[in-house]
Amino acid sequence: MKSHGFIAGRVSSFRHAGRGVLWLLRSQRNTRIHLLVALLVVIQGFVLNVARGDWLWLIAAMFLVFVAEAINTAIELLGDAVSTEYDPLVGKAKDVAAGAVLLAAIGATLIGILVFIPYISR
Repeated sequence: MKSHGFIAGRVSSFRHAGRGVLWLLRSQRNTRIHLLVALLVVIQGFVLNVARGDWLWLIAAMFLVFVAEAINTAIELLGDAVSTEYDPLVGKAKDVAAGAVLLAAIGATLIGILVFIPYISR
C-alpha cells in the first residue's frame, strides 16, 4: 500500500512539474525565444555532426538557461504575490534573478561558440 502511495505521489509531482513547464513555455516570451535558439542549436549540431562530448556541453548549457529562466519567473511571480505595491527589495530580487538568466545565456553562448567554431572552420 505504501509503494502505491509513493508511486502515485511521484506521478502527481511529475504532473505538477509538467504543468509548470507548459505554463512557462506558453506565458513567457523569453522562454519561447530560448526554446527557438535551443532548437537552432540542435539543428546546427546535427548538421555539423557534433561529437558526443560536445553534445554534453551544449545540452548542459541549454538546460541551464531554461532552469535560470524558470527560477527567474518563479521569483517574479512570488514577488508579485507578496507585494502588490512597489517594494525595493522585491525589485532587487527580480533584478538579480533576471541577471542570473543573462549570465546563463552569456555562458551558453560562449559554450556554443567554443563548441561550434572548430566544426565551422574545418
